Amino acid sequence: MRLWGLENWITFPVSAQRNVLQHLVTQAQYTEFGRKYKFSRLFTVKDFKERIPIHEYNDLKPYINRMMAGEQNILWNTPINWFAKSSGTTSDKSKFIPISEESLKDIHFKGSKDVLTNYYKNFPDSDLLTGKSLVVGGSHQVSSLDEDIQYGDLSAVLMQNTPFWGHWIRTPELSIALLDEWESKIERLAQNTIHENVTSLAGVPTWTIILIKRILDISGKKTLKEVWPNLELYMHGGVSFTPYREQIKKLIGAPINYLEMYNASEGFFAAQNMPDDEGLLLYTDHGIFYEFLPVEEYGKGNAKTIGLKEVELHKNYAPVISTNGGLWRYLLGDTIQFTSLRPYKIKVSGRLKHYMNAFGEEVIVDNADKAIAIASSKTNSIVKDYTAAPVFFSEKNNGAHEWLIEFETRPKDLNLFTFELDEALKSVNSDYEAKRYKNIALRLPIVHSLEKNTFNKWLKSKGKLGGQHKVPRLSNERKMIDEILLMKE
Repeated sequence: MRLWGLENWITFPVSAQRNVLQHLVTQAQYTEFGRKYKFSRLFTVKDFKERIPIHEYNDLKPYINRMMAGEQNILWNTPINWFAKSSGTTSDKSKFIPISEESLKDIHFKGSKDVLTNYYKNFPDSDLLTGKSLVVGGSHQVSSLDEDIQYGDLSAVLMQNTPFWGHWIRTPELSIALLDEWESKIERLAQNTIHENVTSLAGVPTWTIILIKRILDISGKKTLKEVWPNLELYMHGGVSFTPYREQIKKLIGAPINYLEMYNASEGFFAAQNMPDDEGLLLYTDHGIFYEFLPVEEYGKGNAKTIGLKEVELHKNYAPVISTNGGLWRYLLGDTIQFTSLRPYKIKVSGRLKHYMNAFGEEVIVDNADKAIAIASSKTNSIVKDYTAAPVFFSEKNNGAHEWLIEFETRPKDLNLFTFELDEALKSVNSDYEAKRYKNIALRLPIVHSLEKNTFNKWLKSKGKLGGQHKVPRLSNERKMIDEILLMKE
């Protein structure tokens, strides 16, 4: 039955999307937002797009703040008692995404079930459910705003709301899974799961590597397969898997299956459905209505989105979503490309704005600019230009951020500047702060002071000196920064 339903929306994605939008508008027509935009008079997708503007987080923030204060029937018609906390926007350290009963059921849990259904379709002889799943997540303790309103990171919210039977097939116990202090959490995760029959792992590669290394230390084993011989699946997402793939394969020590998912606080959007195809199947019947903004439209006063029938292969689009959690024409900020149109499959290609997210820290340019300004003020220095990129995990070291900075006035103590930069980044980005805690995932940044005009020399070497060309502030890969470092030598 589950497989039939899944194949139905894969075969008829456009009609599935039309039904989703009709349901969303009908449900929300008497909310404050629905009355403001006259949902009761919306009869076509064209009407919907013309009536409602595209929103970024700050546009919806006033509504969300009221909901967090306990007001209801604002963006969605059923009670919103949970909020998923995630990394910040241009003006906030953290953002809070409303989670309804419907979004839990129809987006997050349904998405997870369809991942499992597809997995068994591909591997019918799998023993996945004979053992337990270890989810490395929940980095923020669940917190209460009052007796009815609670928040935590998405994995913590999902764990707290998982049906009772779901806890039978996961490890460790909830009290450990939701620990907020990562040093003791990793230790207790390792100690409490090492003797379990773990058949699957799920989590961002950063924390997964740290956990595996600790388990191998405790057990004295050389590979994870020696600890968990029935391990058969690792599910990952959130950051690019490319820099981690070989290291994780080496740590596991034997072939297993890998499955990428594209999910976030805002929704469960897509997942691999074929082991030999890196494209992620777009979930079109899961409480989310999609529009796609060509990236060249971003920033225009009357930006135009397109629907599924109009998308093209290998072009960059920014997803705009409307959900049964109360997000309306919400710009995610990611960019995606379609890798297949029958069925619709995508890959995440980046962000609308420059950022670093190699470890789940999602440092955006605004964070970096603010941190640079704070560090400069505290060290009496002036920064002329800068760029930064990740230093990926190695067998000997955790990750880091590497910064190349041209100073107009250099600090007397570069180490002090580095310290202040790190402290400032922690203060403006909660996810960076979590990854830096006790150097567990990210160590202290590496900062280089460049000779003046180094960036101009690099731009000139690329034929991009002058005009609108400038060095990108942040990058998720090292090609550019390595080229500039070679010029420095």
